[in-house]
Amino acid sequence: MVSAIAHWGPRFVANGVTAPDFARITDGLTRWDDWCAAWSAVAAEHEALGRSALSARSAGEHFARAAVYYHFAKFVFTDDPAQAREAHRHAVECLNTALPLLTPPGRRISIPFEGTALAGVLRVPAPGAPCVILLSGLDSAKEELRATEDTLLVRGLATFTVDGPGQGEAEYALPIRGDWSAPGLAIADALAHVPDVNTALLGVWGVSLGGYYAPRVAAALGDRVRACVALAGPYDFGECWDGLPPLTRETFRVRSWTSSDAEARAVADTLTLAGQTSRITAPLLVVFGRQDRLIPWQHAQRLVDEVPGAELLMLEDGNHGCANRTPWHRPYTADWLAARLNALRPTAADGVHWRQTHE
Repeated sequence: MVSAIAHWGPRFVANGVTAPDFARITDGLTRWDDWCAAWSAVAAEHEALGRSALSARSAGEHFARAAVYYHFAKFVFTDDPAQAREAHRHAVECLNTALPLLTPPGRRISIPFEGTALAGVLRVPAPGAPCVILLSGLDSAKEELRATEDTLLVRGLATFTVDGPGQGEAEYALPIRGDWSAPGLAIADALAHVPDVNTALLGVWGVSLGGYYAPRVAAALGDRVRACVALAGPYDFGECWDGLPPLTRETFRVRSWTSSDAEARAVADTLTLAGQTSRITAPLLVVFGRQDRLIPWQHAQRLVDEVPGAELLMLEDGNHGCANRTPWHRPYTADWLAARLNALRPTAADGVHWRQTHE
């Protein structure tokens, strides 16, 4: 419990939890059984701040923060599914309430997929802006990625943060899968019909397992993806299995809809980039921490070695997701994406043609 809390601290703070709140919630925790309730209680405080705020902007900030806290209440809390699902319900509701109050505002988009739907949040700084699809990992969801969105938005990039199979709202209807061709195609095709989104300038970014999904999407979409960032993703998740913490393995088992560790391992073996890297044509940036205790850094090197022209940003003291070193990679990543996507933006004359064909 103590080591897990220490490991999660940088990530939580980097993604919207205040350091004092993290301390007051976790300092008194001695039992994992109390985790979800403790986080939900403080999330409710921020939700109440949102309801009593005097300005719309303040309310949006409070509700977005509450959504993050409720998300962290359930993120790997598999012991009590009913309690976790209730926390998740509050996370989704708080984010939905926050969306029109954010700057720029967000809008919820539901993408039909395999008899259910993938829920995502679109934020657009200006019509015709390049768009980056944001993919989270095993224990993350769209409620956690506001800070990453904001870093991209101020650089003129639109963001679409989506829950894929086994993630967030989709985890109850779709299990984790290794092949992200179908989800990637569904997301890109849906965005192509959304006003103000320029999917001719499409990027994809992913963290943790999302750092595996992003290259799989780039491989599936070919030249429809113009830039790809893989942060802390495995090359082959099955190869990491024996070294994963028990809580991570159990979370994967639950989200892969398997009934045993052996069955979960078999699904993990399908999460591999073997045979896929030759299909990646977009510029690729791989970001990794050499001190990652979940995914060995050699996975990043292997991906870079197999994709011509790929760039590796290795942070020597970075942890999983490099959450302990966000100033060393988050702004750089945003600049990298903006440079590649904005360089492809149409001229003024081309912009008229783009509007004529998309309106």
